[in-house]
Amino acid sequence: MLLAGILMGCLLFWGGGQVMTYTSTDTYCASCHIHPHAEDSWKKSAHFYNKSGVKVHCVECHLPPAGTMKYLVAKTRTGLHDLYAYHFKDSASFKWASKRELEHAVTIVYNESCIKCHQTLFSKGLSAEGGTAHLYYENNAEKLNLKCINCHLDVGHYNPNYKHQKMQGLPVATTAKELFTEPTPVTSFSSFTEKVPHTAISFHMVAIKGGTFKMGSEESEPFRNKDEGPVRSVTVSPFFMGELEVTWDEYWAFYASTMSEGRLDPVKVMEKNASNPDAISGPTPPFGIPDQGWGSGSRPAITMTHYAAQTYCQWLSKVTGKKYRLPTEAEWEYACRGGSETPYFFPGDPKRFVNQGLRSRIFGVDTTKINSYAVYALNSSGKTQEPSFVKANPFGLKNMAGNVLEYCSDWYSADAYKSTPATVTDPKGPESGEEHVVRGGNYISDAGALRSAARDHTQSVNWLKTDPQQPKSIWWFSDIKGVGFRVVCEAGNLK
Repeated sequence: MLLAGILMGCLLFWGGGQVMTYTSTDTYCASCHIHPHAEDSWKKSAHFYNKSGVKVHCVECHLPPAGTMKYLVAKTRTGLHDLYAYHFKDSASFKWASKRELEHAVTIVYNESCIKCHQTLFSKGLSAEGGTAHLYYENNAEKLNLKCINCHLDVGHYNPNYKHQKMQGLPVATTAKELFTEPTPVTSFSSFTEKVPHTAISFHMVAIKGGTFKMGSEESEPFRNKDEGPVRSVTVSPFFMGELEVTWDEYWAFYASTMSEGRLDPVKVMEKNASNPDAISGPTPPFGIPDQGWGSGSRPAITMTHYAAQTYCQWLSKVTGKKYRLPTEAEWEYACRGGSETPYFFPGDPKRFVNQGLRSRIFGVDTTKINSYAVYALNSSGKTQEPSFVKANPFGLKNMAGNVLEYCSDWYSADAYKSTPATVTDPKGPESGEEHVVRGGNYISDAGALRSAARDHTQSVNWLKTDPQQPKSIWWFSDIKGVGFRVVCEAGNLK
């Protein structure tokens, strides 16, 4: 019996090893993971098609290092999950495009597996810029929770739209070829289409009459943010607001006119712009393609800093002769509400829209109405969308809810009453601040963050954590995609 037990144990051990080996092959992985182009993009990647001839296999990235208990646990959990999905879910319903984005990739790639293979970060032939980036990683990986894939998203599955290097040249605008010679004259308080001189860029500005409204949250927990403050009566003066968030075509026109080749000191830049508005210093080239390969044109421009957005407004004011700026928080909420006093500017209860909680699990999420007005987690496919994707709010403004977070001019305070405006020439505003107010939620937000009263703030440290430059870029964020802005034009004495 003892001998039989030993033999049985040996057979089970051998059989278990054979099963582990077989289920770790690329062929076996591909038999379950049938999403389009996965195998082709792997074979075009640096982990397959490279100078050294070394081929990296699926499990070497998507599981912890072999021979550890963590490996066994992860393999079992992942295997059961994949088998269930293969047999009981419809693969046609999966949002494959969103699974290529960093937000998903960091959950299925193990950093310790990267380090096991790449045992030296300073290999022969590494560029000076690469050495700077790897030194930054070595010194800050644990403190900032940096991962290799933050910068090397395309090494396992090739993505032609992803580049982790400084952008070269100038993106080509997709607008018409006619160049405007004069800005649009505005002599009365009515909506108009602005024409940017010496460019082919035009955009629609909506006249917002202004008035008194109830600012702040009117909902109960759990949707209300603790810093939304009580409902209070606020009056805003008439103003014009962009129908859309500033598009890539618009932003690239600014970039082409003002771009800086070298990195600039932010204090000197602000002093120069304040004293000589004819010599506006614009952005330095960003790393990679900031549109993330989603397309530019009329999609919202993203990843620029609050300072860059303010500088854009300064440039736009200079070339048009009007006073453009970022909206105040009160102006933004007034415009978003479109005259409503409900959680959204469209009919609906947040309890029916949010993708969380027992109610949603039992009854499902109501998307019929919100999908028509907002680009958010349940309909965005993991990226921003063009204006035609949604309907306008009662004031004629699109994407006030979702798509991208939008900058306000105010410095952020947890007490909504104390948030204070800031300008390019007075960057600290009437009171000091560290972060700025952002509003509206973005393409990965749940419905609760899209309410008209919901407010948030920039996170400068987290949004720049993988930027290895010292000092950090003042123009581009490295770790936030869903942030942009729309412009306001002051009405002055127009009637």
